[in-house]
Amino acid sequence: MTLRRSRPSGKPSTTSQRTSSRAPGGRPEELIELIDDLPGDLLENVFTHSSWAPNHASSYERLEFLGDSVLELAIARALYERYPDFSEGRMAKIRSHVVSRASCAVVARELGLGQRLSESGAEQAPADELQRLARNRNVLAALLEASLAALYLQHGFEPIREAVVAAFDGRITYALTTHVDHKTELQEELARRGRQVVYSVLDVDGPPHDRTFRCAAVIDGEEAGVGTGRSKKAAEQAAAKQALDRLGSAT
Repeated sequence: MTLRRSRPSGKPSTTSQRTSSRAPGGRPEELIELIDDLPGDLLENVFTHSSWAPNHASSYERLEFLGDSVLELAIARALYERYPDFSEGRMAKIRSHVVSRASCAVVARELGLGQRLSESGAEQAPADELQRLARNRNVLAALLEASLAALYLQHGFEPIREAVVAAFDGRITYALTTHVDHKTELQEELARRGRQVVYSVLDVDGPPHDRTFRCAAVIDGEEAGVGTGRSKKAAEQAAAKQALDRLGSAT
């Protein structure tokens, strides 16, 4: 099937800036080209934040809902075809990391989607607000998913599948070769910001053979997340996840 080339969108191209940073093994420029070629109305929809959208349907949020499924299917099929010896459980664990909001935000940064949101909203919101949105992990992940939905609506699944997987190759490799967990993700995110996290046990309940731990993730002296689990490690993981979610919302 041949990709349909749409009319130029009339928006300034920043492709050269976006292709300079890419994950090992990935080719995000293929996905960038497809996004660049989206029709103007779809492109505008992808890069319209709800804070300046004329109505709910005009923002990227509905596209984000669809794009999440497009990404999951593309990654699930890639894992299924590439690794015939992997169990369902192992593939599910890898997919869960690759399609996570943290992972999507990494790819969105490589594609320059935050910068493009700032350009799109230049006349709609103050510059400092646009900068905040362009750095927000949840916003970046949403832009990535909205872009995939728009591409799916324009071309269908098969013509875009390989480009989507190629852009996420680096994240697949990372998930295959690195012990991925919420504590690791939180530590990496905080390292980029020059901040640190420590964990403390808040409470231990139950007899020795059936204990429940409650732990806190403390960032620069402030409690950022609390979690419970049947072991100290599990409780710390849950606390790190909550801290990551809060960081993503507050960035």
